[in-house]
Amino acid sequence: MSLPQSSYATMVAVDKDKNSAYAFRWAINHLDNPLVIAVHVKHKNLPNQGTNVYPPDDTDMENIFSPLRKLCNRKAVQLKEAVIDNSDVVKGLREYAHRNTIHSIVIGAAKSPLSSLKKLKGEEDVPTAMLKTAPDYSCVYVISKWKIVQTRSAIRPMTNTPVPPKQPFIMPSPHNESEHGTRTQPHKRRSSDEGSDVTMVSEKNSIQGTRRPKSAGSNNSIEQIDLPARPRHMSMDEKDNGKLISMDLTVNDSDLSDSQGKSPKSQPQRELEAEMKRLRLELKQTMEMYSKACKQAISAKNQAEQIRLWKVKEENKVEEVRLSQEAALALAAQEKAKALAAWQEAEESRKRAELEAQKRREAELKAKKEAEEKDRALDALARKDTRYRKYTIQEIEIATEQFAESKKIGEGGYGPVYKGKLDHTAVAIKILSPDASQGRKQFNQEVEILCRIRHPNMVLLLGACPEYGCLVYEHMENGSLDDRLFRRNNSPPIPWRLRFQIAAEIATALLFLHQTKPEPLVHRDLKPANILLDKNYVSKIGDVGLARLVPPSVLNAVTQYYMTSAAGTFCYIDPEYQKSGMLTKKSDIYSLGILLLQIITAKPAMGLSHQVMRAIEKGKFSEILDPMVPDWPVEEALKLANVALKCAELSKKDRPDLATVVLPTLCQLREFGNASQNKQVIGGVYRINSHVARTPANTRSKALSRS
Repeated sequence: MSLPQSSYATMVAVDKDKNSAYAFRWAINHLDNPLVIAVHVKHKNLPNQGTNVYPPDDTDMENIFSPLRKLCNRKAVQLKEAVIDNSDVVKGLREYAHRNTIHSIVIGAAKSPLSSLKKLKGEEDVPTAMLKTAPDYSCVYVISKWKIVQTRSAIRPMTNTPVPPKQPFIMPSPHNESEHGTRTQPHKRRSSDEGSDVTMVSEKNSIQGTRRPKSAGSNNSIEQIDLPARPRHMSMDEKDNGKLISMDLTVNDSDLSDSQGKSPKSQPQRELEAEMKRLRLELKQTMEMYSKACKQAISAKNQAEQIRLWKVKEENKVEEVRLSQEAALALAAQEKAKALAAWQEAEESRKRAELEAQKRREAELKAKKEAEEKDRALDALARKDTRYRKYTIQEIEIATEQFAESKKIGEGGYGPVYKGKLDHTAVAIKILSPDASQGRKQFNQEVEILCRIRHPNMVLLLGACPEYGCLVYEHMENGSLDDRLFRRNNSPPIPWRLRFQIAAEIATALLFLHQTKPEPLVHRDLKPANILLDKNYVSKIGDVGLARLVPPSVLNAVTQYYMTSAAGTFCYIDPEYQKSGMLTKKSDIYSLGILLLQIITAKPAMGLSHQVMRAIEKGKFSEILDPMVPDWPVEEALKLANVALKCAELSKKDRPDLATVVLPTLCQLREFGNASQNKQVIGGVYRINSHVARTPANTRSKALSRS
């Protein structure tokens, strides 16, 4: 005998909705039970007639069971079909499962609006109610879209439960056969523990074989077992010709035990008992394996929960990474946009710089071309100029004895200066140095200025050699004021009277330059080295190569002229002119102030104004005067020093005017010196220390008055 297949059957609650189809498909794919019972509850047809089970009719088969048969045919699964009329779907399914000892119950999830309405009223839907009220030896699965949404494992094994017979008793009927299988007419049997009528459900195909299925939730297979069907009391009542026919198919265990107790056990009985013991042992082992499988299922469920939590955590991490990546991409896009804007701006700046550089190059080329044309014009003009005597280089070489060192009397920024004789006249010849940066320009500038002006206190230009940049001046026997102040070559010191005279002559010549018409001249390099003294100590301003013509419009409008680069000698250059390049007539006033301080002190120009100021403040002015002159008139010298300090102010607005303040004071001092000198005249001859000058004083004064 074999174990009834219904003991391990799977019951699937089916209906016309999709969830039922999902549940049935899941059951035949995931549960290994070879028998699947499709149960449909018709809860609207007979609401007041209790629980009645009928074979499925044609309509039910067409609408509900036909698709299920096709699935079972493809999967080689045996199918039973049952239709239950009951007003309570849960009660009908529960009673059917209990009567037929169903091992696995599969129900589709409830998603209809009625289920939501039931929840609002406090009622439970079918899956929830089945999870709570299904037999404790049955496993319940709630399926939604081929996935388990809820489950309940069996609480106890299927031992000591009533097992239905392998095949129910069916009364033969000529009209029970159909193309879908064998159907049975309802045969009523009253159950002792149930108050409803029950009929057996027809089978579509007979259950054959002794293969025992795998239990749900366990992967362990159980070997084939032949177990006799448990005796069961069955009765059938049928009216036939007015008589009640009954059949008792039960076998009482007590009678069997009594009969066995009275008679000795036969050999088949002993074998049967041994087989029963063996089967009980195997059943115990099977239950232990089932319990172990349940524990493993619980452990797997816990592991699945841990995996789910880990998955949620990883998903959160992935979401955070995604958000951070999006933020990084957005930031990168912003940085890229900024970099693109910066690159575009840099490209525009580069283009502007290239354009400016191109314009600058063009302007430089144009200026260079204009300068070359101007130089050529000046050279041509110099060659054709008749305002001065032109000498050849041969005449210059003969006059200087081939530029002998013995003829060299000085050296300047322009070049060396030689003493020579041209036209039987002593001359000073200035030679342009090959490495002079502004030599040619200075040559043209000096020729232009000296040819235009004539003044007794301006050095006289006798001629020039334009081809080699040679300038021929009148020879000044006493050299420069710088040599005489510092007594080079053991020259005698200059008396204070001549110093006052020289100061007035320099101021007179400077005023003449500033009042030149039509354009005033600014010397820009006024210093003792550029003041020359003739044999009678008459001073003349030379080296006007750096003089600048200031346009009258600029002079009258802003009284200053912007220069691109400052020119002159350190310590004599106007600080404001040196700093800003703004050239004015008062730039020469600053140089004049330093020169006047040197005339009375015979000291270097570096920090001289500060030394004189400190000496005056401390009352030691007489100590700073040139000690080589013993008879200084301190009061007049102090007057000259005060005028010089005002001229040497750092700010040009604080410097006095040359024509109205400086020159009148210097003329008064010159008259004071002349008056003192007249008192010492003896026979028209006067002495200058050891040097004697034979020029009458009135002759000098007449020349100065003409200037």
